[in-house]
Amino acid sequence: MPSLVGVANESAEAPSKETVDYINPMIGAITLGGYGGHGLGKTFPGPTTPLGMVQLSPDTITGGDNGPGYSSHHETIEGFSFTHMSGIGWYGELGNFQVMPTTGPRQLNRDLAKSAYSHDRETAKAGYYSVMLDRYNIQVELTAAPRSGMIRMTFPESGNSRIQIDLARRIGQKERWLSHGKQHVEVVDDHTIQGYMYCPREDGGWGHGDGNVTYTEYFYAQLSKPIEQFGVFDKDTVFESKRSYDGSNTGFFIDFVTEKDEPVLLKTGVSYVSIDGAKENLTHDIPGWDFDKVYHDARSLWADALAGVAIEGGSDKEKEIFATALYHCFIDPRSISDIDGFYIGADNEKHQADGFIYRSIFSGWDVFRSQFPLLTIIRPDVVNDEINSLLQMGILSKREYLPRWELLNSYSGCMLGNPAVSVIADAYHKGIRNYDIDEAYKQCVNSVEKFSNFEEDRGFTPDMISHTLEYAYTDWCVGRMAETLGKTADAKKYNQRAQAYHNIWDPKVKWFRAKKANGDWTEWKGKEVHWQGTIESNPYQQGWFVPHDVAGMIELMGPEFFEQELEAFFDKVPDDFLWNDFYNHPNEPCHHVAFLFNYIGKPWLTQKWTRTICDRAYGTGVRGLCGNEDVGQMSAWYVFTAMGLHPVCPGDNMYQLTSPVFDKVSIRLDPSYYKGGTFHVIAHDNSPENIYIQSAKLNGQPLNRPWIMHDEIAAGGTLEFQMGKNPNKAWGAGDIPPTSASD
Repeated sequence: MPSLVGVANESAEAPSKETVDYINPMIGAITLGGYGGHGLGKTFPGPTTPLGMVQLSPDTITGGDNGPGYSSHHETIEGFSFTHMSGIGWYGELGNFQVMPTTGPRQLNRDLAKSAYSHDRETAKAGYYSVMLDRYNIQVELTAAPRSGMIRMTFPESGNSRIQIDLARRIGQKERWLSHGKQHVEVVDDHTIQGYMYCPREDGGWGHGDGNVTYTEYFYAQLSKPIEQFGVFDKDTVFESKRSYDGSNTGFFIDFVTEKDEPVLLKTGVSYVSIDGAKENLTHDIPGWDFDKVYHDARSLWADALAGVAIEGGSDKEKEIFATALYHCFIDPRSISDIDGFYIGADNEKHQADGFIYRSIFSGWDVFRSQFPLLTIIRPDVVNDEINSLLQMGILSKREYLPRWELLNSYSGCMLGNPAVSVIADAYHKGIRNYDIDEAYKQCVNSVEKFSNFEEDRGFTPDMISHTLEYAYTDWCVGRMAETLGKTADAKKYNQRAQAYHNIWDPKVKWFRAKKANGDWTEWKGKEVHWQGTIESNPYQQGWFVPHDVAGMIELMGPEFFEQELEAFFDKVPDDFLWNDFYNHPNEPCHHVAFLFNYIGKPWLTQKWTRTICDRAYGTGVRGLCGNEDVGQMSAWYVFTAMGLHPVCPGDNMYQLTSPVFDKVSIRLDPSYYKGGTFHVIAHDNSPENIYIQSAKLNGQPLNRPWIMHDEIAAGGTLEFQMGKNPNKAWGAGDIPPTSASD
């Protein structure tokens, strides 16, 4: 069931703008560094459809750590390719089938064919992108369908108009000229070409090749003008009128004459299975040549996608941030199965999905924290698809464990932990179970045994704080799942292992500290110094990650010290919330920390800081994301928090309550999973000044605890807050959230 956001009508006389019209794909569309960490949002501005295979977007750069292939600070465009990733570093991937319209003498090399452009003549909205190529005076418009895309190019009068297609180009490629990739192109008829692009890891891509991603992308493309004068190029060699070609740096071009303002259209279906699959995808998605219809269909898909979370109140700026954040949450995990359900599995063989959509791009270390818990409420079917897809990977690869960062069937090894275990445990305990439970449990166990604190029975991971803490959490996830399944011995084992965080607490320095393999402490430089056994963080930031046993962590630190350090952690954060040594919203290890004030009887500080983060760390321009979007995680944090709730520990079915940004949020529940119909969150007297909860009610009954359970949301109903300007330090202070591991 598609689920989304709708902005409710505020008056019968003046219907409000639809939520889909608040989407601004330019938010975060910059890779500019110089802000610490990994730079800013790194999103792409071009059109896509909810969880679709195609992301047709402009490219301003190839190579380097420019994951989306576009950055608004670049001054030229080199083409428009059909597949992109959202908000990632590590050199990026995809960016295949790059199309560039030109005029004048042939410049088939993309580096020489670039065109200047102006943001004044650039437009991006849901399902649509447009830009003027100043060098050629060509307007380019893009739109997308789930597995296909369409480009409308409006040419000037010219006897030397051209469309050139770079089949070898790939975001993150190591060298200008490929040494291992292969491309095939053939002319089918006077309007059609087809072929494929084989993209092996040796040529780069994800992690500059270290992500182990190898794939073949097939295409079936049709042009509105006849293909009469054409050719193939490979590096600098041109083959005129070549109807079929195989090469390693291949491109295809079509020359033609255009009149002033003549539109030329190109539509392309893609597939990771076969040319026939690409053809069927295109035939299904875009049977005709009506560009405007394709765009309006894409917009309707986004309107439907956002219709399940209706918002009222808030400023236009906040609505734009919210709508775009939800948009970003629905880019991945994308479908990579064809319209007939066929997909290429981790065994590199063709399979057909049965009862689910095969999905890819699981940015596990990021998205287990907010995006997937959010999807369990608003799109449980997508969570179910992803779990089935991950399990298929484990089976077909014969590895029998779960990937932590999956991309096109690759166990890329990016980041750390066992995040898929968290996603499965969270979904299972929320009743999302349309997959093989025994297989899921087996792969969870295999994962936490393969990546573990208990190699040689140490009880910690040598030289690592980050790994030790994250492995302890996912051991708890397996222990909780074992309890529910009645596996008593396993439950005892993994719940005991979940206490491993105690093993790296150093009372001398009063913080978590890495140990060497022999048990000695590693050198200590202070908890604000990065890379002391921590990944993309320092010990101060990583050390709060004991989500499954917050009560135990407080006891270990001492309540007064815990409170002192937590308050200082936020008091020292810079006003712009960019990369820093304290609460570091640009990166994921800190994303739960603002909610820990609920656990020490100071929920008003959770309310203060989450509203502050929503206001200062998110904006509406290309710099509207303070860190990488990370495949939906950065945006999901905002969506969750703006609704007034957020998990600390995925798997315990609990959401911490906080100050909503909007006056009312109505979440439509999927009846296939939840029987409650709709869940509402209402904030009375809410305003930028009135950010503190004075009192709360759940279904008309007083609610004095600062958390709510998943079952209470799934049952439908209404959560009401009375907001005020000053903190009510009594509300929620005496009802500390329970911690499963300590209980």
